[in-house]
Amino acid sequence: MSLKPWREIAVPHEDVLKGTFQQAEFAADISKVHQGIATPEYRDAALFFQRTFITEGMRLLLDSVVKRLAGKGGDPVVQLQTAFGGGKTHTLLAVYHLAKGATPASKMQGIPPILDAAGITELPKARVAVLDGVDLLDLASKPRVHGKTTVKTIWGEMAWQLGGEAAFAKLAEADRDGTAPGKSVLADVIGGSAPCIILMDELVRYVSQFEEGKSLSGGTYDTQLSFIQSLTEALKAVPNAILLASLPFSDREAGSQQGVKALRALEHYFGRVQALWKPVATEEAFEIVRRRLFADVTDRLAAEDVCRAYADYYTANAGDFPPETQESGYLERLKHAYPIHPEVFDRLYEDWSSLDNFQRTRGVLKLMAKVIHRLWTTGNNDLMIQPGSLPLFDSDTRNEAIYYLPQGWDPVLERDIDGERAATTELDNARPLFGSIHACRRIARSVFLGSAPDAGAVGGAKHHRGIELERMLLGCAQPGQVLGHYKDGARALVDRLQYLNSANNRFWFDTRPNLRREMEDRKRRFDLRDDVYPFIKDKLRFANGVFGGTHVFMSSADVPDDWQLRLVVLPPEATFSKGAQSPAIDAATAILKNRGEQPRQKQNRLIFLAPDTDSISRLRDQVTSSLAWKSIVDDVKEGRLNLDGHQTKQASASLDQANDALGRMVRETFKWLLAPLQEAKPGKGIGEIQWDHFQINPAAVNRTEEIEKVLKEHELLITEWSPIHLAKMLQTWFWKDDATAVSALETWQKTCCYLYLPRLREADTLRATIAAGVSSRDFFGIAYGREEGRFQGFNFAQSTTPILDDALLLIEPKAASAFADKLAEEAAERAAAIKEKEAGGSGTGGGSKGDSTVGISTTTTGAGGESSGSGGGSTGAGTGTGTGGGTGGAASTKKTMFFGSVELDPIKAKLQFSDVAEEVLMLFTQKPGVKVRISVEIEAESPSGFDDGIQRAVRENCDQLKFKNRSFED
Repeated sequence: MSLKPWREIAVPHEDVLKGTFQQAEFAADISKVHQGIATPEYRDAALFFQRTFITEGMRLLLDSVVKRLAGKGGDPVVQLQTAFGGGKTHTLLAVYHLAKGATPASKMQGIPPILDAAGITELPKARVAVLDGVDLLDLASKPRVHGKTTVKTIWGEMAWQLGGEAAFAKLAEADRDGTAPGKSVLADVIGGSAPCIILMDELVRYVSQFEEGKSLSGGTYDTQLSFIQSLTEALKAVPNAILLASLPFSDREAGSQQGVKALRALEHYFGRVQALWKPVATEEAFEIVRRRLFADVTDRLAAEDVCRAYADYYTANAGDFPPETQESGYLERLKHAYPIHPEVFDRLYEDWSSLDNFQRTRGVLKLMAKVIHRLWTTGNNDLMIQPGSLPLFDSDTRNEAIYYLPQGWDPVLERDIDGERAATTELDNARPLFGSIHACRRIARSVFLGSAPDAGAVGGAKHHRGIELERMLLGCAQPGQVLGHYKDGARALVDRLQYLNSANNRFWFDTRPNLRREMEDRKRRFDLRDDVYPFIKDKLRFANGVFGGTHVFMSSADVPDDWQLRLVVLPPEATFSKGAQSPAIDAATAILKNRGEQPRQKQNRLIFLAPDTDSISRLRDQVTSSLAWKSIVDDVKEGRLNLDGHQTKQASASLDQANDALGRMVRETFKWLLAPLQEAKPGKGIGEIQWDHFQINPAAVNRTEEIEKVLKEHELLITEWSPIHLAKMLQTWFWKDDATAVSALETWQKTCCYLYLPRLREADTLRATIAAGVSSRDFFGIAYGREEGRFQGFNFAQSTTPILDDALLLIEPKAASAFADKLAEEAAERAAAIKEKEAGGSGTGGGSKGDSTVGISTTTTGAGGESSGSGGGSTGAGTGTGTGGGTGGAASTKKTMFFGSVELDPIKAKLQFSDVAEEVLMLFTQKPGVKVRISVEIEAESPSGFDDGIQRAVRENCDQLKFKNRSFED
């Protein structure tokens, strides 16, 4: 269901829409109405009742008035005494129009039901006297002239208004002398004018100007009180006459000391015969304000849909909103108040009404008229007008709000709450999740409406300062919105704003800067190079993982140029952003090409991590905030700064929050992984350096593993390599120009240097790939050198574990296959020669001369003694046998000792020795009591000599295998 915003359902009155209303129009002036010079909404009875909501108190009063005027009972005297702005004058106007009878009752909205309830078919027209104390102020010392009649006193004015010259004549003497007329005279005047009604407004203002002991033409202080006493008594004698008088609610409203004294005296006289009027209830105020500000609710069903959506929203998130929102009656409150949210009225009537000069009804009307006008002109599309909707950025609205507050709120609103330069606007603009719902501004407005009166009231308006989180959310959130965004916004505001305070889940603004100001001042002390960058560097820690080293904010000269894979973290000023030439690319290129002043050789061993352009400024700000909070906490501990208990806790909590936020922000800022590469095609040259860029997940626990994962996923780092890819690379770049073999170590080293070759994790990655590929005939063969056209230590299509040194060769598969075929032919020739010799009685077989000689001798010793032998020096793939002891006929005794020696092919030694162990040695070891001794002798000879790498490897391996003797000789 699509909900309509308030502006599509409730249309404001034309004067509110156009902003043409005047503040004075909100102050009902009964004298101007009586004189016919008031604005139409007050002067015209039909229009007045159209915009007037008849409250329960007003209904009871009007019922009493119509009964009294019709002679059917009712109270003769009614005193209207409510809080400032409680609707007293407005009620007098309702009575005025009703009694005057200038407009038929049928055209006065809400009046016919009152007449029906009183059993009155037609209300008689009454004579009305309006005694407005403000309008009559000059009467005390300056008589008024009505035609040929001069009036000097308030009782003379009353008589003139009720019955003209005839009525005035009855108390002309009392008027001339300034003496109060008696009860009987007043009763005669009122009775002769009945049905009639006397309306007194601002009476205290008029009476208070008469000082005791001082006589004016309008009489004295005592004569004014005597007149009131006589008037109230006289009205009881006239059954169809009534007096309504409004009195201030408090001493503050009474004004001067003389005014307070007059109020006390008038309360005494009115209290003897009065009927107190019931004040306006908050719920009724909803309708009063709506009638005055809004012309009509054009779509009642749409309005109810909105109200029900709010009620359902509060029910679905019961734990996040105040308890009263869960009551069934809250839906009705929403409907009554629509399009203004009840929370606006609650805060204005409960909190703002405690302020001096804020009138309950008039003050709300004045403020809300400006609010609605600005919201309408700016195209506000909120579902209802909530505290978070208040356009405090508007100067008229802001001035109206702070008019009732003490000095000092201007900077609070401008810097912290609302406007182009406010911190809330900056936060909303910086984070889309906030900006999409204006979260920070709505929060600040809600907190202001709920806490500003508390800060301004003497002693605080409430026991606990500020508003709870639940009430803040009530002022901000609209159906369908995520409450978590507002909660995050509240945390961001507490951490940022200078005048916002929080404690015990409550929030409030104050005109006194909080610790935020101290922190902001201290932030300016810290230097980027000396303080901020070292702090960030300390936070950038990485496990080594695949990297041989991580280099944070280092110059090119300090980044080694070796075979290790290295992660280079670029400094804060070297930022990166997509779609533009970034400082990060320039900084990374400089390190990639040179180590200090020397050209860098191993370019393909560097990976770079760069900060985000959009985030780095926020990170710098967050670092200075953390440093500032830490300096405050340290100063408190050392006694250099005095804070109260709440501020001390706040400083510690703010430091913890700043550090937590800093950790997240460091990860969110340093998130761009940059990997250099080049494209190259044989015969077409090498392209320019390009940069692949990827974002690192800031939530990753182990960032090194996350970096490795990203590099592997995009094949920018190879940890496991298929032999087919190695063969293709060798075919493209190394097996060319009649070169059929290439150094494996040279291949590894070139992958470390050239950006167009694959980036291997380490040399073992290549060794594992060679080991996997050498067992097949499809990829390559290996050897450990080449002499006179022959490969030494050749292996092709057989499993082996290669040693990656400068002797290891990778042989093109066709060349390896041809050499393997040649070896097979030679082996076949040797085998044939051996058979031929054996047929001729020879006990040994020879082989072709090779690069090395391997001999193995075994000695088996029985109980009769021990003998040893050693294998000799011929080489090759052939085998030979030898025996110890004599030969001839059958022995007369059992043989007790065996000796045998065999020569093994160096290439197939592993397999051949396994055969010897299974076929010969096992025959001895399985027989109990037989002692077996085995020795292995290896002799290797190379005319060109063994290089240092082979010598080192052989010695290390011999030590591991526990050789008794091993040495190299010249």
